[in-house]
Amino acid sequence: MRYLPKSPEERRQMLAEIGCNAVEQLFAGIPSEVRLGRGLKLEPGQSEPEIIRCFEQWAAENARGFTSFLGAGAYDHFQPVIVDALVSRSEFSTAYTPYQPEISQGTLQAIFEYQTLICQLTGMDVANASLYDGSTALPEAVMMTLRASRRRRVLVGRSVHPEYRQVLSTYLQHQDLKIEEIPFAESGELDRAALPDRLGTDVAAVVVQSPNFFGTVEDAAWVAAQAQAAGAALIVMIAEPVSLGILRPPAEADIVAGEAQSFGVPLSYGGPYVGFLAAREKYLRNLPGRLVGQTTDVRGERGFCLTLATREQHIRREKATSNICTNQALCALMAAIFLSAYGKQGLRQLALQNLSKAHYAGERFQAAGASLRFRGPYFNELVVGGIGKRQGVAERLLEEKIIGGLDLGRFYPELAGDLLFCFTEKASREAIDKLVGISTK
Repeated sequence: MRYLPKSPEERRQMLAEIGCNAVEQLFAGIPSEVRLGRGLKLEPGQSEPEIIRCFEQWAAENARGFTSFLGAGAYDHFQPVIVDALVSRSEFSTAYTPYQPEISQGTLQAIFEYQTLICQLTGMDVANASLYDGSTALPEAVMMTLRASRRRRVLVGRSVHPEYRQVLSTYLQHQDLKIEEIPFAESGELDRAALPDRLGTDVAAVVVQSPNFFGTVEDAAWVAAQAQAAGAALIVMIAEPVSLGILRPPAEADIVAGEAQSFGVPLSYGGPYVGFLAAREKYLRNLPGRLVGQTTDVRGERGFCLTLATREQHIRREKATSNICTNQALCALMAAIFLSAYGKQGLRQLALQNLSKAHYAGERFQAAGASLRFRGPYFNELVVGGIGKRQGVAERLLEEKIIGGLDLGRFYPELAGDLLFCFTEKASREAIDKLVGISTK
């Protein structure tokens, strides 16, 4: 009775109190023809040790002991023990949203520290308290520029994460505006020849991702100069924020947004994750969601409060900047703890490990006769041309407890057979050598 604490006698007493003889009477209002009419076909109950053994067996089947070379927006980084230890505290793990925020000083301070860290990483002036994930951060950023400029056209690099672009289309499909895609060049970067011709006085924003979906690092400064000369804002998306440990922040951008899952948030079959959104100060009142600020209390001591809360729960719906975003407080806390634990130099060393392993893998692939699809600079992801067309490669890799790359044909038909690989600090040299050996045979 550990998880069903009411005894049969207690249940009889509860039914008698409300004038019922059986539980079935509680469902008398449901027509008999739509009732199941029988018990659920469930296995007999098990003891706690049996249940634990069952979960251990399932865990062993779920890629335990495997090395993953999948990336594409979800990255297998090491999660320091301190992250779980702190976020598991009841003060954090049971909290949802601070509806009486000034009472929750600890939660507000954690959010404030998260915002500060995001601003330091991105080179922006202000950041909000987080969003659902990277895919929803993109349309929120785009809508900020639409509100600020009242222009109705947006240019998005085709090398931006395809699923981010799909979410953007879903958000904006019923609004009176036009989304145009800018192709990518042979280097994997945004096509410099195509962008200037598409710019005009009706363009609200240009969106690029760096490192982009192919792992290629974009020249954000060049794109910013082109966009801002035409009066458009530059939005830089970042799906792999570990890259900011060694790459210069895209401070030329107007808005920087993306996914912070790499900072201590486990893969968890795709979520929950945590989106970040930072911008220049002029966009402060256009930021969606919540923003925590620092103040002083009646005794003159440091305190925290919601400086801006532009959700429909806080202000009139017609004045809300977004009614579909939320503050992923627990995941944002994970990111803040992760960054605090690593520190500036630790994050740099982590990024260098990712960079060096990816370039070691690139050299090994080329030495084995494979070719890299794109010539541009890359961080911890790269595209190897054509090897996905080899028969049985994925199966042979799985036999060696290796999860291979993503076939880009899923999103880019012209790149079918090209595989996108990711190399984080968790990939050993031995596993990389084995990956290359099997993939190129």
